Amino acid sequence: MDFDIVTPDAITDGRATDAYFERTETTLRHADRNPQVVAEITADQFPSGEFELLAGMKDAAALLSDLAIDVDAIPAGRLFDGGPVMRLRGPYLEFARYETALLGFLSHASGVATAALAARRAAPDSIVLSFGARHVHPSIAAMVERSALLAGLDGFSHVAAGDVLNRSAGGTMPHALMLCFGRGEQEAAWEAFDTAVPESVPRVALCDTYSDEVDETVRAALALGDRLDSVRIDTTRSRRGDLSHIVREIRWTLDSHDRDEIDIFVSGGLTPDDLNSLAHIVDGFGVGGAIANADPVDFALDIVSVDGEAVAKRGKLPGKKAAYRAQDGSHLVQLADESPPENAEPLLSPLIRDGDIVSSFDLGLEAAAQRTVADVSQCQL
Repeated sequence: MDFDIVTPDAITDGRATDAYFERTETTLRHADRNPQVVAEITADQFPSGEFELLAGMKDAAALLSDLAIDVDAIPAGRLFDGGPVMRLRGPYLEFARYETALLGFLSHASGVATAALAARRAAPDSIVLSFGARHVHPSIAAMVERSALLAGLDGFSHVAAGDVLNRSAGGTMPHALMLCFGRGEQEAAWEAFDTAVPESVPRVALCDTYSDEVDETVRAALALGDRLDSVRIDTTRSRRGDLSHIVREIRWTLDSHDRDEIDIFVSGGLTPDDLNSLAHIVDGFGVGGAIANADPVDFALDIVSVDGEAVAKRGKLPGKKAAYRAQDGSHLVQLADESPPENAEPLLSPLIRDGDIVSSFDLGLEAAAQRTVADVSQCQL
């Protein structure tokens, strides 16, 4: 029995499309029409002052390369607010069937990246890890983790995604491990973990399975001694009560036992508001659904020029447009053939020319993460 997964070949062949694009191709070919068009991908036509983080560009570039078109785009890792994030120019039938997959690549990844950035900004000085792969189809786990790293998170938990991204997945122990040893055998579980896993794996003891979090923390500290790096609290929300008080009590108790070097890690249904309220007393967080379950950015692809004539459907803006960033960090949108605003930075750059990816357009993850840091500062988020 096979998994319900659309294959990479189906995506690159254009089968990962909506049926009406196939019927559009059939109709245009029957009518011997294949106009030269300019199409733009936008989320909002005008700047609103609310920024989102662009991701998914590597996959988008891979999809569009080798097509006889030119593409300009905002690089991944940049904040956007109004106007096009991508512009395509060429014969419409060259890319018509790829619209569905193209929007999917950009919409989903940008939604995840924007949510991950909210988590990052909520606890800027803490370790923040992406723990949300279990909330999504495993076939897109690498997209989720790449988007999280792009937004500045410190790591992730998914092993196969790590293989794709050439990064090591992080993680310690689940409640399942503790339960397999049984009630009253917490020390045996922690000690077995310490003995079994490589030295490079941090010794982080899960301390909330059977009894009070403070009690299990003290027991873990005694069991592992100086080898214990951190404790993790993942208490079910229905049982956790005042989580801030629990963490403060754990910190107090560790410090009173001269174990101030032991860090506290918290996970389990956390939101950016939770991170913001706990960041001053917690050393690290694992964030799952708040990132992985993010709403996709509502991108749309619209034709804005046909055979040199500016066009648009009702409610959209005709003509080829450009997006700029002003010196104060705000964004501006205007027709591309107008003089650029003074001292403003154009946001779109050449991505593809005649089907070839432009070498100066950096699609790497490290460069994208650096752009995120710079943009957050420039846009004064």
